[in-house]
Amino acid sequence: MTDSDVTWQVAAPYMDMQTFAVPPVLELRDVTYRRDGSEIIRGVSFTVRAGEHWAMIGPNGAGKSTLLGFCGAVTHPTSGTVRVLGEQLGRVELQALRRAIGHVNPRHPLRSPLAVRDIVLTGLTGTIERAPRWEPTAEEAARADDLIGSLGLGGKAGSRWNVLSQGERGRVLIARALVCEPRLILLDEPSTGLDIAAREQLLESVDLLSETHPGVASVLVTHHLEELPSSTTHALLRAGA
Repeated sequence: MTDSDVTWQVAAPYMDMQTFAVPPVLELRDVTYRRDGSEIIRGVSFTVRAGEHWAMIGPNGAGKSTLLGFCGAVTHPTSGTVRVLGEQLGRVELQALRRAIGHVNPRHPLRSPLAVRDIVLTGLTGTIERAPRWEPTAEEAARADDLIGSLGLGGKAGSRWNVLSQGERGRVLIARALVCEPRLILLDEPSTGLDIAAREQLLESVDLLSETHPGVASVLVTHHLEELPSSTTHALLRAGA
């Protein structure tokens, strides 16, 4: 199958008129993306609303990373319309928009041995390292500590990144994504590198979002059905996957 043959289909539960009353967090309308003469994405449309939890499922090369780039206001489509948090890409200041989106990426490129609390606080500045000459407010520091505790890391707040297990790192990154109180969280293959036990613990943490942050929408990318959180409400599938 060539790139131009790749199409995506939405799998969703029955939606009544009350569903459409919930404000959209993310909207893609007839989006196409071409790179170096190849059509990577063609005619994709879907709407993510507050409190919904979406999964993108497909193999490598299906365009999942490109779609997630639209969701995170990182990539612009060749044609079609993308609205993120009510703002249309191409008509908004991108840096401010990106700071309102939480990201969980297991390939987090941290190089220094920051403590867990400091890593979570970088979610407020949108930086990888602790921002120089910046200090959180008392409210922000308390919010970070609450998130660390709620994700089962209360005893690890002072632990350094380099001594954490992969599973613990995943939960730290979820706390980092939530500390800025986003309306949208993007999870890019969050189970990468985890054994079964750590994967299940991470998925339980993702499932907690529907209870602790009921208004937050999420989009999770994965290759495998067994990596879907049980709280998943919608799926975007590559046709034939």
